[in-house]
Amino acid sequence: MKASPICLETRPSTLFTPIAHRVRKKFKKMLNKELSHFSESSRSGNQISEYICSTFLEKNNEIDISSGGNVTDMAEENDTPDPKCPSPTVPPPPIPLNSSSCQGNNNNSSVKVSGRLMSRISAKTDVKVKTTLNESEEVPPYGVLTDHEAELNKILGGINTWGLNVFKTAELVQDRRVLTCITYNIFKERDLLNTFKIQPKILVNFLMTLEDHYLSDIPYHNNHHAADVTQSTHILLNSPNLNSVFTPLEVFAAIFASAIHDVDHPGVTNQYLINTSSELALMYNDESVLENHHLAVAFKLLQNPDCDIMANLNSKQRQTFRKMVIDMVLATDMSKHMSLLADLKTMVESKKVAGSGVLLLDNYNDRIQVLQNMVHCSDLSNPTKPLEIYREWVDRIMEEFFQQGDRERSAGIEISPMCDRDNATIEKSQVGFIDYIVHPLWETWADLVYPDSQYILETLEENRNWYSSVIPSSPTDLYQNELREGSNEDEEESVRVLDSSSDYEKEEEEIRNKYLEEEEKEVDLEQKEKGEEEGIKQGQDETYKRGFTIQVTKSSTDQESPQGSTKIETCL
Repeated sequence: MKASPICLETRPSTLFTPIAHRVRKKFKKMLNKELSHFSESSRSGNQISEYICSTFLEKNNEIDISSGGNVTDMAEENDTPDPKCPSPTVPPPPIPLNSSSCQGNNNNSSVKVSGRLMSRISAKTDVKVKTTLNESEEVPPYGVLTDHEAELNKILGGINTWGLNVFKTAELVQDRRVLTCITYNIFKERDLLNTFKIQPKILVNFLMTLEDHYLSDIPYHNNHHAADVTQSTHILLNSPNLNSVFTPLEVFAAIFASAIHDVDHPGVTNQYLINTSSELALMYNDESVLENHHLAVAFKLLQNPDCDIMANLNSKQRQTFRKMVIDMVLATDMSKHMSLLADLKTMVESKKVAGSGVLLLDNYNDRIQVLQNMVHCSDLSNPTKPLEIYREWVDRIMEEFFQQGDRERSAGIEISPMCDRDNATIEKSQVGFIDYIVHPLWETWADLVYPDSQYILETLEENRNWYSSVIPSSPTDLYQNELREGSNEDEEESVRVLDSSSDYEKEEEEIRNKYLEEEEKEVDLEQKEKGEEEGIKQGQDETYKRGFTIQVTKSSTDQESPQGSTKIETCL
């Protein structure tokens, strides 16, 4: 298959809308069907299915609205709880988070909600720049200070290579500022500082301040993850099929969105924040709670003149930049996964149907759709990285899940799927995660930019096979293994018995053969004597009256012994 170039040509902007809607419904139906079979296979399969459904499928919660009666009647009915359905009107008590983003403050930007103070963004975003370069300071060559310049230079030499190790990079830079280091060097690599007249010192100020707002005590959603996603997006933008498609402003927005997409993440899921009636869930009306918060924090930081990397953009550019960043970061809400995948699949199939192999990106909706999927792919790229790096990410995300589960257990609320450290199958969950979420997404992306991302798919499949090979046996499997081992012991005993029986039969056979040989000799002797007396013709009839026919057959046992067992049938 030949690589398909992408160009800008005119076409109706509504082409994908009805098709994509049908594809979304089809994808969701297929996924639900597959997960239904998967969940029936075992208890762990059911837990993994629940995790995938709760995380990657949008919830369309149906509200039960009574068709008759007044409010008083409904209230009276609600006074009698249904034992099968716990009352939804009494939410669990809010659980305090480590992040200050879920805490109120007493400044003037607060509003009062339900007797509590709620900041418009958060207490933490109303800050002064915590780490800036002094006017006399020069920007370090790599944007950060390091005592290992040669080693860092070697690693950053692979900044255009898939699978850059952000963990090793963090070890080489001062204060582990890996996000600042990698993003700064990507800006330099793409000449974005000159293109948008960004002062290097302003860029470093912004990146350091942004990095300070990634919480260091969060196992997964921290500055390391942000750096990894940013570098992954940079690589995907380098695809030959996309390299000259997007404008510098779109590239700037994609890199920026990747860097800020999880800033001030508290280490818990959207659903957790909703279930605990957190301040953020109230602020954003339960809709993409964290994603809205990340955006608010990032754009709040840009309001500081010492951090405003958009200072030299004109009004139109700033407006377009902001819209693109918002659209890309909101698309990192994992509940949007199926819609994103369906839209991307529709675009790929439309390219194939067109026959020319040309993907048309002539309007904002289509262009942002590709960029949204690009950042989404980067956000779900852990399983496509070298196994050593992938396993480190798995350890981190599972620890973050388990910490959330510990909070839920302490609060006496239901533990979210895959968050119970006492009842989680990590290896099997990764196989299911790849099979149902990651592989379909990356396979579709690889079709879009074919053949550029085929090596990524190959790594993904290798990692999937590795995790499949190390899935621990379930109690059922162990029981079946014990049964098989017991059966094998019985078979071995049977073989030993058969061997003994075979030895006995063999000895008996030798005795019989010896006897038959002697009988044959006697017959021959008698035949010779009678032939001499009565003639050969008459002697033949008499001889064969006592002749023997020997038939050797296999034993009728189910399993043949090593020596083989035989029996002899003697026919008179």
